[in-house]
Amino acid sequence: MNTTTMNRITRNTRLAAALVCTAAGTLAGSAHAAGEARNVIFFLGDGMGPVTVTAARIYKGEKQLAAQPGSLVSPERANLVMQSLPYAARVKTFSLDGQTTDSAPSMAAYMTGVKMRNEVISMSSDTTAVDGTGKQYINGEDTTCPPTNGKAVDTLLELAKAKGRSVGAVSTTRVGHATPATTYSHICNRNGYNTIAEQSVPGHANYNPKLLDGVDVLLGGGQRNYLPVATNPGSKRTDGVDLVAAMKAKGYTYVDTGTKLKAIDTAATGKLLGLFSQSEMAYELDRVKQSLDQPSLSEMTEKALGVLSKNDKGFFLMVEGGRIDHALHGTNAKRALEDTLAFDTAIQTALDFMNKKDPGLKNTLVVVTADHDHAIAFNGYPKIGNPILGLVNGYADGKPSKAADGKPYTALVFGNGGRPGSISYGEANDPNATPDSIAKKINDSKVNSEDSKKPWIAPARAASRDDQTAMDTTDDNFLQEVGINLGSPGAETHGGGDVMLFAGGAGSKIFKGTMENIKVFNKVKEAAGL
Repeated sequence: MNTTTMNRITRNTRLAAALVCTAAGTLAGSAHAAGEARNVIFFLGDGMGPVTVTAARIYKGEKQLAAQPGSLVSPERANLVMQSLPYAARVKTFSLDGQTTDSAPSMAAYMTGVKMRNEVISMSSDTTAVDGTGKQYINGEDTTCPPTNGKAVDTLLELAKAKGRSVGAVSTTRVGHATPATTYSHICNRNGYNTIAEQSVPGHANYNPKLLDGVDVLLGGGQRNYLPVATNPGSKRTDGVDLVAAMKAKGYTYVDTGTKLKAIDTAATGKLLGLFSQSEMAYELDRVKQSLDQPSLSEMTEKALGVLSKNDKGFFLMVEGGRIDHALHGTNAKRALEDTLAFDTAIQTALDFMNKKDPGLKNTLVVVTADHDHAIAFNGYPKIGNPILGLVNGYADGKPSKAADGKPYTALVFGNGGRPGSISYGEANDPNATPDSIAKKINDSKVNSEDSKKPWIAPARAASRDDQTAMDTTDDNFLQEVGINLGSPGAETHGGGDVMLFAGGAGSKIFKGTMENIKVFNKVKEAAGL
C-alpha cells in the first residue's frame, strides 16, 4: 500500500468518525430536548416580518431616549425582549397554494404540521375554502363546509389537552380570528366565525370534542359571534343562541371589560372567558389614548398564566399580537409599531411570571414568531438616529434625501396598499354596486372609524407624488406611501418573505437554522413531549 493510498484511508476514516460524532451529537441534542417543556408559551406576532421587528426596535429606542436622555447611544441600539431569547431561526411561510400565505394556513402549519390552502383552518391538505365555482363556503358568518371536504388534524393545543395539561388562547383580535382559531377549531373557511365560536362551547352540537372539558382560557374580542341579537344588537348570530350563557353554565367565569379582568382571582378561577369588544380589540395606541376599558395584551397574558400555571402537569398557551397585521394592512406604520411594542411587553410579562414559578424556565418553552410578512420596506440611507416614522435624512450630509422628482420620502414605505378616497378595481366594477354604494365606500375610506372618524393623512398615489415636506409623518393617522394603489386603506397585502423565530427556555436549543413552517410544529411537539 503506497503513501498516497494510506493518507486517503486515514482522511476517510477521520471524516467518517467526525460524521458519526456529529450525528451522535445531533441525536443526543434531539433526545435531550424531547419532553423537557411541560409548559409552552407560543407567541405569534401576526404579520410581524423582519422590517417590522427592526422598525419597532428603533421606535422603542426613540421612546427610551425621550424618557431617559443619554440612556442609549442611539435608538438603533435599543433591545427588544423577543430578541433577547437565546435561540433564533428563519421560517419559510408559503402555503399549499400560495407563494404568499394567508394567516389561516400559516398559523395552522405551526399548530398542526400540515400544509393547507389559504383560508383553511387546521384541516387536511385536501381541504378547500371555496367550491368549484370559486364561491366561499360561508353564508354570512356561518359555515357551509360540506362534511366530505377534508378532515380535522390534531393541534398542539389539543395534544396538550390530551396529556392532561391546561390550555388557552389570547389575542387582540376576536377569539375566532384565524390565528387563535387554529389552536382549537377545524373549519374549511376561516370566515365562518359563528361556527368557530360554537366549536369552543362545551355541549354545543358543533363542539370540538378533542377539547375534552374545554379550552381553559379564551381571551380577546368577538362578542358578536357569542352573544345573540336579543342582548347584543351588533350580533352576527342567526340562531338566537347565547354562547356566553352556555359557557357560564359549564363553569366558565365571564368578563367583558378590563376592569372586570383585573378583579379576577386566578387562584379561584378554573375556566375563564373574556370577550372585550364586538369584533377586534382596539389598537394599543387607541386603547391608551381613548382610555378604553379593555385590557392590554400583557394583562390578558398574565391572567391567562395565573389560571393555567396551577396545573402541575403543565400547560399550552398561545398569545397573539393580532392587530400588528391590521395596522400593516392599513399602511399605518405607527399603530403597527405601537402594537409590536405592546406584544414585546407581553413577552416580558410572561418571562417575569414564569421565572417566578419556574426559575430559569427549566420546564417552560417560549417561542416567538410571525405567521407571515407584509409589503413594508425600510427605505433609503438614513443617518443614525433618523426618526423611524420620519422623512429620510442622509447619513452623509444629514439633509433630506430626494427622489428623482426632487421630493423627500419616508424611511418606511409599502410596496402596495390603499389610499383614502379610493376603492378597489373589483369594487368599482361590481355589477351589484350602485353609484350611492360606491360613493359611500369612497367617503368611508377617507376617515379612521376607530379614531373618532379623524381623516387619514396620506400622500396620494397619482401621476406625480405628493410633497411630504409639510406633512406630519408621525401623526397617529398618517399612512405611509405605497407603490401600487390597491384601493382603500386596509388593502395592502401580505408579503411572501421568510420570518424570524426566537426561542428560549426548556427545549429551545433545537430552534435554529432555516425551516418550513410545518417543521416548527414538530419541534414544539418534541420539546413538549406531546
